[in-house]
Amino acid sequence: MADINLKINGMDCKAPAGSTILQAAKYNGIDIPTLCYLKDINEIGACRICVVEVKGARSLVASCVYPINEGMEVWTNSPKVLKSRKKTLQLILSDHNKSCLSCVRSGNCELQKLCKQYGVEDENLYAGVMNESEIDGTAAHMFRDNSKCILCRRCVAVCEKCQGVAVIGANERGFKTNIGSAFEVGLAETSCVCCGQCIAVCPTGALYEKDYTDDLIAALNDPEKHVFVQTAPAVRAGLGEMFGYPIGTNVEGKMAAALRRMGFDKVFDTNFSADLTIMEEGTEFIQRVQNGGVLPMITSCSPGWIKFCEHYYPDMIPNLSTCKSPQQMFGATLKTYYAEKMGLDPKSIVSVSVMPCTAKKFEIGRPDQSAAGVPDVDISITTRELGRMIQKYGIDFCNLPDEGFDDPLGEGSGAAVIFGATGGVMEAALRTVVWKLTGEKNDSPIVFNEVRGTEGIKEATYDVAGIKVNIAVASGLANARKVLDMVKSGEKQYHFIEIMACPGGCVNGGGQPQVSAAIRNFEDIRALRAKALYSIDEANTIRFSHENESIKKVYAEFFGEPGSHKAHEILHTSYVPRVINE
Repeated sequence: MADINLKINGMDCKAPAGSTILQAAKYNGIDIPTLCYLKDINEIGACRICVVEVKGARSLVASCVYPINEGMEVWTNSPKVLKSRKKTLQLILSDHNKSCLSCVRSGNCELQKLCKQYGVEDENLYAGVMNESEIDGTAAHMFRDNSKCILCRRCVAVCEKCQGVAVIGANERGFKTNIGSAFEVGLAETSCVCCGQCIAVCPTGALYEKDYTDDLIAALNDPEKHVFVQTAPAVRAGLGEMFGYPIGTNVEGKMAAALRRMGFDKVFDTNFSADLTIMEEGTEFIQRVQNGGVLPMITSCSPGWIKFCEHYYPDMIPNLSTCKSPQQMFGATLKTYYAEKMGLDPKSIVSVSVMPCTAKKFEIGRPDQSAAGVPDVDISITTRELGRMIQKYGIDFCNLPDEGFDDPLGEGSGAAVIFGATGGVMEAALRTVVWKLTGEKNDSPIVFNEVRGTEGIKEATYDVAGIKVNIAVASGLANARKVLDMVKSGEKQYHFIEIMACPGGCVNGGGQPQVSAAIRNFEDIRALRAKALYSIDEANTIRFSHENESIKKVYAEFFGEPGSHKAHEILHTSYVPRVINE
């Protein structure tokens, strides 16, 4: 594609044809501020923060949607532009709850940052009537506080375009405009899937997860309780961002060290139960193929995806693997096998998970998730909640020594850690399925590169022991909808499908550290975080789930074999069709 010549702030510049002014400026090392813009998702020019001056134009133009042309002259920081941006910020603040000190986003708020950058104070220049709103806390995973909403519509766009759910939108008009569900019903009364992608892209504190750290602190200080924690693969690739590390830094060792200093009795790894999931799921897949079971079989690790299926594709519930998610498998194993082994009453155990996912908060309350007669997992917190707890405890995270996880539920294979990236569950499963069907040991397991990468839909066909296995991988529920519709129409015939609710997989989960649009629009944070997980896999001496010695031990001592009656009672679950407005 040919380059376009233009001038930006008097400097000769080039940018690819078809670029917007915003993109052209970025290509040439100039940042233009935005609030509503999300690349390919929300390109609406609504917030007017990105306005620039263009020679010949009658007024300032929104750089995020204005295309460049040959010989164009642009000024991104002229007095007129700076004055306009400041006034826009003042007008936004005129109807904004400015309780910044107590806001969960204070210090990491895109609006707050811009106000500081442009010298906007709480001047009340446009004081007057303000909209009244109530906080919606009906959903299991989050709060909506419209007093802090700036009507950027990022949440609306990601819910509709990335997730294909579209349970929120603009209600009313003019000054009364607000973001909410149809007929102003609570989010819990909609078919929201609890993925938290709306939280991930919100620039302010209008959307935030339900924080259970106070409950956790109380448990940690209860001498009658045994408090055990598990951490998901993707958390180690995201947590460091809250402490100044570059995106995609693996902080596994410091994370384990911090959790011990917080007072957990044992620090375990969800990678253990990810390997357990592969043993059960791989066995289930083989049994379906060999015994004429329902195909395609679809993975069940992502609770946002499961809820989506129950709402929108209830006729495909039989296609879902009956395996619990790794989070729930871990909790079930903790309160049965480990409790029995250590002589503990399951009722005295507080099972805690640290997840990149807000839907896990919904999942822990699902029916058929209580293998020991008590909930498999009692408290699920996000990566962000853990980061805030570490800060509250005054732990010097960056200077902690690297420490490992506790045995026996702290051992995981390289196959387990890549669960956090889209395609990772499929690759891990195929590594073990190939071994189960052929009996051959493969010292170089990386033969499934087709399922890697951040593309929304990936397909491949593999010859496994003489059987042609058609697989598909989808991340982002709008992509899941496309795949399922192709299956239902007969256009595609798959045997095995992996679906993750969040685009890019768990590394981009709704509970991961929030990244400003200024970075999201020009960096693939999903690929950066996933790279950390694949690096851990490559460095691991055990790269197959079935070679995890702790997994072999738990089957030998407790479950018997993958797919056994006891394993089904403890490690498998059931699903329910949900009405669309539940």
